Amino acid sequence: MSEVQSSFQQALIGNRNMEDTNKILTKFKGCYFGNTQLNLEFLENLDDFEIRDDDVFIITYPKSGTVWFQQILCLIYFEEHRKGIGNLETVERIPFLEYFSREVDFAERPSPRLFTTHIPYYLVPRGLKNKKAKVIYIYRNPKDVMCSYFHFSKKLTASATDNFVEFMNLFLEGEVAGSLWFDHIKGWYEHKNLFNIHFLMYEEMKKDLRGSVLKICKFLGKELSEEDVDAVVRQATFENMKNDPRANYDNKLKAYFGIQKKGTIGDWKNHMTAEQNEKFDMIFQTKMKDIPLKFIWDMNEE
Repeated sequence: MSEVQSSFQQALIGNRNMEDTNKILTKFKGCYFGNTQLNLEFLENLDDFEIRDDDVFIITYPKSGTVWFQQILCLIYFEEHRKGIGNLETVERIPFLEYFSREVDFAERPSPRLFTTHIPYYLVPRGLKNKKAKVIYIYRNPKDVMCSYFHFSKKLTASATDNFVEFMNLFLEGEVAGSLWFDHIKGWYEHKNLFNIHFLMYEEMKKDLRGSVLKICKFLGKELSEEDVDAVVRQATFENMKNDPRANYDNKLKAYFGIQKKGTIGDWKNHMTAEQNEKFDMIFQTKMKDIPLKFIWDMNEE
C-alpha cells in the first residue's frame, strides 16, 4: 500500500477523547474531516470550484463501498482499464476531492473528470446544482458501515479505540470523519432535487452486480456493448479486484475490510449484541422515518 493511501485511510479515523480527536480530525463548517492529506484551503474555496457538465461525482459516507465503486466506474469509463492495458491506479483516475496532494491541478484534468468525496451536500461546489454534472450516492446499511468502520480504525492505528462500545458511541455521536451517518444521507436525500443525482444501494450491487452496472450506465448515458458489460462485471468482483496490480487491491482490501469477509452483508450480527441492536434500531427508526430509501440488513433479504 502506498504512503498516500495509508495516510488517507488513517485520516478517516476518530478517537476515544476530544483532545486526541482534535489531533486527528478537523471540523469544517459542521463536518469532521481527517487531518492527514486534507487540503483545507481547497475546502474553504470549494464553493467556487468550476464544475463541467460532464463531471461525475461519487458521494459516499466512509466504509460504504467507495473503493469498490471507484473500480466499477473506472471499468465503465476507461477502455484501457477494462482491457488491462492501462497502469493508472483507480485513486489516480478518480481522486478524492478533499484529500489530495497540493501538486494536483483538477482544472488541468481532461474531461470527463471523475471525483470521489465524503463531503455533505451543503459543502459541494455551487455549480453542481445546475443539474448537469452527475452525482451517484452509494449508501450501505449503517450497522455494517459502523462495524466495518470499527475494524478499519482498529486495524490502522493504535490510537483508535479498540472497544466496540466506545466506537459505537463515537459513531452515533458523529465523532468520526464524515460526522454523523444519519445527517450525511438525510442531507443528500432531502436536497436531491438540487442535483442530478442517483441513489444506489451497496447491498443491491452485491446481490445483482450486472443489473446495478446497467442502471449506472443508463444514468451516466454510457452505452457499453454486452461484451464490455461482461468485462466490467467480471473485473469488478472482489476476487478479481484482489488480482488487479494497477490498483493493488490485494493490500487495499485487507486494509479496507479488516477481518470482514469481503464486505459481507449482515456482518453486524457478528458484532452487535441484542441490546446494542435494539438501541441502534430505535435511533434509526426515529431519524430515518421520513426517508423512503430501502435498506437490506441481511444477505437473505429480497
